[in-house]
Amino acid sequence: LEVLYHEGPCLVINKPGGLLTQAPPGIDSAEVRAKDYFRSREGKEEGNIYLGVPHRLDRPVSGALVLARHARAANRLSEQFSERRVGKIYWALVTGKVEPAEGTWCDSVRKIPDEPRAEVCSKFLPDAREAVLHYRVLGEIEGATWLEVRLETGRMHQVRVQSSAHGHAVLGDEQYGSTIPFGPQTEDPRARWIALHAQRLQFKHPMTKAPIDIVAPLPTYWPQLPEPNKPSEPIEPSPGPAAPPE
Repeated sequence: LEVLYHEGPCLVINKPGGLLTQAPPGIDSAEVRAKDYFRSREGKEEGNIYLGVPHRLDRPVSGALVLARHARAANRLSEQFSERRVGKIYWALVTGKVEPAEGTWCDSVRKIPDEPRAEVCSKFLPDAREAVLHYRVLGEIEGATWLEVRLETGRMHQVRVQSSAHGHAVLGDEQYGSTIPFGPQTEDPRARWIALHAQRLQFKHPMTKAPIDIVAPLPTYWPQLPEPNKPSEPIEPSPGPAAPPE
């Protein structure tokens, strides 16, 4: 477990690609590893460990994932995500040359019925939801473009779906049309990585209200970014509603 931040009930880890955020009993996941981490720190060899999961990363995606040790912290973190008061920046390697060098993709997306996938669709469908992301080109490498992506909304597989729909599938993402492998190959295709990394996560500590700004190092199998553009300045989450008293 690569711990990026731990203060009180708030834990941020660097989730590896290929690992589920949550899973049924008996299957490895970030939740299982985090519970083992707390169990070890607290000297509990067995017994239940509460762990709140206020957001998730797709299995093939790596990067910053925040978890909570008790329910009150989990609820407050969940509110920040649902009210869009969390800054989320992803790095992605996508096929082709993305133009212009900065832009915004606004689409309507929906979950495909009875499938674990989403798609860009007509905004007039009853289950369509607005998806907005802002991107910036950081560089180009081996026929691919390195993007910095800031999410304005949080939809199912949003970066993956919108990138593919705009003709630039995320490398390694066979589910959304990529034919270029990425990262170490495994016998189980479900455990493979894609070139999408939750690089930065900005929120307020659920108890102290202190601003937290976490940068998750890239996995070692990512290529080097040639002469990147200047990274974005920190995102200042909106103040949102007043926090309840302790």
